[in-house]
Amino acid sequence: MKVEQIYTGCLSQGAYYIESKGEAAIIDPLRETRPYLERAQRDNAKIKYIFETHFHADFVSGHITLAQQTGASIVYGPHANPSFDAILAKDEEVYKLGDVTITAIHTPGHTMESTTYLLKDENGKDYAIFTGDTLFLGDVGRPDLAQKANEITQEDLAGILFDSLRTKIMPLADDVIVYPAHGAGSACGKNMMKETVDTLGNQKKMNYALRADMTREEFIKEVTDGLAPPPLYFPMNVKMNREGYTSFDAVIAQGTTPLDPETFERMANETDAVVLDVRNQIDFIDGHIPRSIFIGLDGGFAPWVGALLADVEQKILLVVPPGREEEAVTRLSRVGFDRTLGYLQGGIDAWKEAGKEIDTLESVDAETFKEKLENKIPVFDVRNDGEYANGRISCAAHAPLGFLNQYVNAFPDGDKCYLYCAGGYRSVIAASILKKRGIHNVVNVAGGFAAIKNAGIPVL
Repeated sequence: MKVEQIYTGCLSQGAYYIESKGEAAIIDPLRETRPYLERAQRDNAKIKYIFETHFHADFVSGHITLAQQTGASIVYGPHANPSFDAILAKDEEVYKLGDVTITAIHTPGHTMESTTYLLKDENGKDYAIFTGDTLFLGDVGRPDLAQKANEITQEDLAGILFDSLRTKIMPLADDVIVYPAHGAGSACGKNMMKETVDTLGNQKKMNYALRADMTREEFIKEVTDGLAPPPLYFPMNVKMNREGYTSFDAVIAQGTTPLDPETFERMANETDAVVLDVRNQIDFIDGHIPRSIFIGLDGGFAPWVGALLADVEQKILLVVPPGREEEAVTRLSRVGFDRTLGYLQGGIDAWKEAGKEIDTLESVDAETFKEKLENKIPVFDVRNDGEYANGRISCAAHAPLGFLNQYVNAFPDGDKCYLYCAGGYRSVIAASILKKRGIHNVVNVAGGFAAIKNAGIPVL
């Protein structure tokens, strides 16, 4: 028996490969199927099952494509209603894979179809659970994503999740390995650990949601407390996972179309495409296409695209570092953004050589910012609520990047406004969005809050 976690840091997402006696199963695959096909090929194994723990909201799964490529059966838990052929497992239904078995354990609460898969070894011993978004390390799945107006509330779902955890998961042995669908950084939970694998026994000791003495009412209160609004793209990803999507190969072929500067400019002017610059923030600061939005590949790229562009039908034109075109289109497609029209061939250098207009972003180091603070300048902190609460400049107004559109009117006309985040990535994203909205008096603080503290600027 082989069990491998295939973890994608950008999405804080874990997919899983299980193999026994030449038969393989994939749990919660990402959109691009090549890694799973190649992994099975190395074992000379045939992929027999594709198990989905639920309809994912934060990424588009590769289940449909992988099933078409391999003939494998897609398996969901009870109450799933996909628009494609799939097995809807009954609670406690067993699937044989070589010498091992995988049992579907219906664990509703995060969503009503949420299912945990229990892997038993060749001796019939409970070995591991693949918990999806039901149980994370240090947390549990948020119960607000599947609620429906006038039908079921997040409190109802939290109560159902409480029952699932206590009747289906906590009775399992302490040495059972827990393999969740996400780790720290995912918007699907609040307090996830940086580790991606643990034992159930350790989770019973340290996960607040698995306290043995916790009442149902306490659980509901703690699990629903402090939930930030989910990103707007989440329902669209659920729809794609339930109903289907464009072929990944077709998305890559379209998105990696090279466009010369003239064609790129014409398409930007004649369509409603967003010009998305995915280079390093320093390169964007030094020179970029006017009204383009910066979200760099080397940060939390895909989740920020989803949170800020929101509409998966949005057309996109890319400015991308040479050689990373396919990577950019792939990572966009993982969160459902399939409408990339192409990329600027030759990059920003070709744009300049063609005599096209260039814009820049003003940026200052922390020492210069320290001097500017003496004049009571407008300052905006674009980090999230927790970061802002744990330490900030006393004069800084809060305008978290994920909800920046709600704060646009807070930015004054005329006076320069200084933006900072933790390290300088998110503040450049925020500045680019504000500039696209016509607010050009923004200044980035290079190095963010880390540099601010190192410069000796007083913080709360």
